[in-house]
Amino acid sequence: MGLTSQSLEITVIVLAVVCVAATVWLWPRLSRNGWRHVLGRLGAIAVTQLSIVSALALAVNANFEFYGNWDELLGNNEQAPASVSQGDGQYATVGNIKGGLIQPAGPQGLDRVTGLPQGPASKVGKVESVRIIGRRTRAINPGFVYLPPQYFQQQFHRQRFPVMVVISGYPGGIMNLAQHLQIPQNAGQLIAQGKMQPTVIVMVRPTIAPPRDTECVDVPGGPQAETFFTKDLPDAMKSAYRVGHDPSAWGAFGYSSGGTCSLQLAMRNPKAYTSAVSLSGDYAIKDDLTTGSLFGPGPTGAQHQREHDLLWRLQNLPSPQVSVLVASSRQGESDYGDTMKFIHAVKPPMRVDSIILPHGSHQFGTWRREVVPALEWQSQQLTFPQDTEPNPPQKPAPGQTKGVAKGQAPADDPSHKRVEAERPQG
Repeated sequence: MGLTSQSLEITVIVLAVVCVAATVWLWPRLSRNGWRHVLGRLGAIAVTQLSIVSALALAVNANFEFYGNWDELLGNNEQAPASVSQGDGQYATVGNIKGGLIQPAGPQGLDRVTGLPQGPASKVGKVESVRIIGRRTRAINPGFVYLPPQYFQQQFHRQRFPVMVVISGYPGGIMNLAQHLQIPQNAGQLIAQGKMQPTVIVMVRPTIAPPRDTECVDVPGGPQAETFFTKDLPDAMKSAYRVGHDPSAWGAFGYSSGGTCSLQLAMRNPKAYTSAVSLSGDYAIKDDLTTGSLFGPGPTGAQHQREHDLLWRLQNLPSPQVSVLVASSRQGESDYGDTMKFIHAVKPPMRVDSIILPHGSHQFGTWRREVVPALEWQSQQLTFPQDTEPNPPQKPAPGQTKGVAKGQAPADDPSHKRVEAERPQG
């Protein structure tokens, strides 16, 4: 049974209940004097406590995805495999793998998510459960990959698709993206309604070294999270799927810590990501108990930390040619003041749009109101790239600018506009 499987969770919960019942039943017999009965009482207490703690730990891990599998828990993931064999299971197909950078994986909780595509992939799309191998960082990260229906249709069989890298918060995991934000479900509906172009979506967590919060930072002498997201992950996706090779086809998207990562990745690496969505993200990265020391000591570490302060970057460094969407609430979210400072600090060629709710908080109820317009917004920033094989150059269609997707504003447009969030029903 997998570490995050529902069957293991139920089994351990049942075992905990049985241990508690057995302790209650046997306690009168163990209450007598003598060293054997004392040891019996201690043993009963230890077994009961261990079973309860194990059940709670599995439930917390299944929800927050600290560890995606037994190998991660036991630390047996030092070597990345050279090749991946294809299987026949529901979660075992990941496309044409070259180099073994994408591994098929078990459900990783995907079997507990409702509303996922059911039926022929060419009509409804598909969600795959995978493990992403970092060629440079040697990190192994769990992920879900959403493939739109067009990916499987004959007329698109040579097309490379744009990519959204959607990052969860910390300590949350990829389950939150599929279950609570319903990223693949919302994307499928928007694509079917013609409000979003066909896009491949890879859903990942922000840390590459759980339980440590790596915050998408290359830690001196430690985990190289930024390298994973800007080099390893794109290389892995390009090796296994028909996805765009040009940065204009790549965008980062996240909530909370994932939103912080998205802004950092795009603004620090515009040759990897040309757009970013941040729902309730922060604008600077600081050390805390979950991160440990991210930047190192001395003046070098201090400068490294300043370079991860986005307001400092806007004031002291040239603006990158990227588009970003930030979301916050006037009341209920502590980052509202910093969000407004960030919006006012942006200057061309960078562009910023926003979703500002009158009331909200740092939780999924708020982010669910923002996720649909945010997906639509980012889709407009991504270009539908060239064919997988070169074709003779064609003249652009009348009224269409070469290299700019329908609905996309030029990157040097300094205007800032508001993006309307969906109104809650009821």
